[in-house]
Amino acid sequence: MEKNTKVILDCDPGHDDAIAIILAASKVSNLKIEAITTVAGNVEVEKNTLNALKVCDIIGLDDVPVAQGSERPLVKEPEIAEEIHGETGLDGPLLPKVPSRKAMETHAVDLIIEKVLESDNDITLVPTGPLTNIAMAMIKEPKIIPKIKEIVLMGGGTFGNWSPAAEFNIYVDAEAAKVVFESGVPIKMFGLDVTHQAIATDDIVNDLSKIDNPIAEFVVELLKFFSQTYKEFFGFEGGPIHDACTVAYLIDPTIFELQHVHVDVETKGEFTYGMTSVDTLGVTKKEPNTHFAYKLDSEKFWNLLTRALESYN
Repeated sequence: MEKNTKVILDCDPGHDDAIAIILAASKVSNLKIEAITTVAGNVEVEKNTLNALKVCDIIGLDDVPVAQGSERPLVKEPEIAEEIHGETGLDGPLLPKVPSRKAMETHAVDLIIEKVLESDNDITLVPTGPLTNIAMAMIKEPKIIPKIKEIVLMGGGTFGNWSPAAEFNIYVDAEAAKVVFESGVPIKMFGLDVTHQAIATDDIVNDLSKIDNPIAEFVVELLKFFSQTYKEFFGFEGGPIHDACTVAYLIDPTIFELQHVHVDVETKGEFTYGMTSVDTLGVTKKEPNTHFAYKLDSEKFWNLLTRALESYN
């Protein structure tokens, strides 16, 4: 497939981030990965960077620059999710001990600015971790804001998973999320409402395990670990592949149904910090600023991932 949609993957790998990278780089993808940037989130940014580099090694993605980014949120203290992703951030599968290359010397924020300014308004940002790098880039160089084609992000929802009100990525840096959602850049939001429809049940993992190549085997090992933590912590039937929803949408938008709504990010509430206030009924009368994904075609989603993994043969 022709790689005609330019993206920067801004991530904190993370089992589901790793699967998003694998899907984006597959032969069924129309995405041209301009860069992979990392941010503190699931674990510390140094570990996330190592994980991104190791995933690139595993799938042979040698020509894409990887840059390390923000090591803490804009305002609050860092928060990580070792209990979900393990000490390394990618516990479960056997990973290379040392990646074959190092991250760029350039900071992720500067790389994002550079790539967007040099573009023809045709780069989509795909953040699947906290939005610190994206907000920092907007603050440091506001000229990028009108040049970003769109932002397709994983985060938020009408309910939470890190607090009753807030999803992890937004909770970790709500101030950064507020900057991004108020930037005026077109936003597509893939929050928990839709990502919890992408559950890797035992049956799905068993089906994927029939694909006979090392990349599929790697993904199955990721899913087994991730699914187990979700079963233990949340009582789910498997792990939700949150971050891969963003990439799946860019490859095949017909997988999802979206609604144009206004989203505000709560930064002051005692119990609601990090909440995305999704105005699905239009009660605030505010102009819509986000396309909010609320429904997923499960069969299409898993068929896409299956074909992507098969393409690594």
